[in-house]
Amino acid sequence: MDSEFKRRMSPSLALVTIASLTPQPHEVYIEDENLRTLDTLDSPDLVGISVNVDTAYRAFDIAEEYRNRGIKVIFGGIHASANPDDMLKHCDAVCIGESEHLWGTILDDVMNRKLQQKYYYQGITDMTHYPLPQWSYISKKDYLYHNIVITSRGCPFKCEFCYNSCGYVQNIYRNRPIVSVLEDIKSLKNRQIMFIDDNLIGNMAWLSEFLDALIPLNIIWHGAVSTNLVKYPEIIQKMAKSGCRSLFIGFESINIESISSVRKSQNKIKDYEVLVKILHDNAIMVNASLVFGFDYDTRETFDETLQWLIRNKIETMTSHILTPYPGTVLYKRLLSENRIIDFDLQKYNTSNVVFQPKRMSPAELRDGYLKMYNQFYSIRNIIKRKTEHQKLLAPYFMFNLGYRKFGKITSFIGKLGLMNQIGQLGRKLSYGLD
Repeated sequence: MDSEFKRRMSPSLALVTIASLTPQPHEVYIEDENLRTLDTLDSPDLVGISVNVDTAYRAFDIAEEYRNRGIKVIFGGIHASANPDDMLKHCDAVCIGESEHLWGTILDDVMNRKLQQKYYYQGITDMTHYPLPQWSYISKKDYLYHNIVITSRGCPFKCEFCYNSCGYVQNIYRNRPIVSVLEDIKSLKNRQIMFIDDNLIGNMAWLSEFLDALIPLNIIWHGAVSTNLVKYPEIIQKMAKSGCRSLFIGFESINIESISSVRKSQNKIKDYEVLVKILHDNAIMVNASLVFGFDYDTRETFDETLQWLIRNKIETMTSHILTPYPGTVLYKRLLSENRIIDFDLQKYNTSNVVFQPKRMSPAELRDGYLKMYNQFYSIRNIIKRKTEHQKLLAPYFMFNLGYRKFGKITSFIGKLGLMNQIGQLGRKLSYGLD
């Protein structure tokens, strides 16, 4: 499931933001092992590593190389933040949660040789002074795109399988000032924008005003939203007018009992088809995010879901095996029920089964997940699901064929150093953008 696309899709906005916050006389450089082998023979004063669960072991190895030479290492990122005590076995310090109010203190402590083990800002980070990312810290040509923007922090919901259910999360939804986001967009000099918020629709009053401000920019944009968007058809119309062409939506499951079992109260399955129809009527493609392995899922769930996706002409689908990330409410529950069957963190990437499902075997869950991908992206079903909007045909086929069906071929081309050129060609063919 891990393609070259996924690893080279975009740079880390978190690392670019931290670099942009770093004052003189400090110097910062960013290394991305998705692109090339790391040079660990350098001699920085501090190494910061952003840690995801399935890359944790590699983070430990990198940290060990530096610490053996007396160089301090600090971990950050969602996995490190959710499990700081475990991380401290492999690093000198952990930055827990949002770092804007902590980074200056961390640098001062390094300079004064007083680095603490844990840094955690328990207040609410004010988005008013969110820095404009300085993209000069990375090489844009290495990535499919770098046109990523964040407008908010937090999510209104705390689903038990999400990191937002972890105790460290200050889950207060906050937006950046609109003028700041617009400045960010204009600085990219790109007419296609990816909004990578956890949930773009957490504040409808702010969003409505923001969409009004987007309309004159004449851009194409994409974002991620929750299913309660169905309550706001007028917002959907304004999204379309402002340039929205696709939305990533956490449907998670079409099984009402499964949704209820993980506290995803905002999802009303009876409204799913209504939401899809409104989006399609407004020429907005749907990328359905689905999770398999909930306690009420059975072997029949896969085929039922596939037929629902085809019937509703869902343009794209991202499938996941339910994964109990360490530190989440789901992990604690399954651990207490003795249902965690694999503790190898490398497998915690939503494409492996690491727990015992209730109504099927681990092998049945894995096989059903793979079958879902194969059948959804079969040539026959790609044609069946084809969008009815002429202006969306090019991006529809490029995603379904170039990214999914024949993704290995496209990924091979990307490995030749042509990832950014692929992105430019995709924008040109899909939306007529340079």
